[in-house]
Amino acid sequence: MAALQVAVLGARGRMGTATCAAVDAAPDLDLVASLDVDDSPADARAAGAQVVVDFTRPDVVMDTLSEVIGLGLHAVVGTSGFDDARLAQIRAWLASAPEVGVVVAPNFALGAVLLLRFARQAAPLFESVEVVELHHPGKVDAPSGTAVRTAEELAFARGQAGVPPAPDATVQSLPGARGASVAGIPVHSVRLPGLVAHQEVLFGSAGETLTLRHDSIDRSSFMPWVLAAVRAVPSRPGLTVGRVSVLGLDPA
Repeated sequence: MAALQVAVLGARGRMGTATCAAVDAAPDLDLVASLDVDDSPADARAAGAQVVVDFTRPDVVMDTLSEVIGLGLHAVVGTSGFDDARLAQIRAWLASAPEVGVVVAPNFALGAVLLLRFARQAAPLFESVEVVELHHPGKVDAPSGTAVRTAEELAFARGQAGVPPAPDATVQSLPGARGASVAGIPVHSVRLPGLVAHQEVLFGSAGETLTLRHDSIDRSSFMPWVLAAVRAVPSRPGLTVGRVSVLGLDPA
């Protein structure tokens, strides 16, 4: 079987560099283009790419995806910044390109997917829940896409179960002291040198707490599932959000 032809956008960034190395080392994949800020998706098409991996920036990713889909290329997207409006726009573009597949995942680490699964199960059972995400200071968005998705999933699970708002007597605070509110869930962002990507979900009820934590201590943790998504996306036309189906886990 011929190797799948892959291009990486954002190839000089942290995740892009790791992705290029992982694709280059995979015997069934062929890295045909390493593209960055001065390049365009048309360069990927000219190089013969079938799948584009996007690790660019939230402020440019939508323009990039519009062009990628218009060129008929499949895409695996690890760039942050996707909300419901952006996902709806991608679906609209894909309606005119029904053979194209796009996978958008806020996090490609196995542990991050499992943390979200376990957090959804715990969310209706505790009075309160908050999210803390910790990343390196080069990250341009806060909260992280993973944290936003986690908070949204927590809020949905609690809403479905009819859980009342968490108790909080705060009436006076400095701006940001209680974090950002994402679907009513407090989310706190930490940026420190030495960190890579980390997240805690903290639950509390009278007399007990539960903390779920995931740590990516090296970007190599993301690569097996980036490559799994690259291999899967040509056979998954339309938009796939998250990697649950790629991993083989049913939604919780």
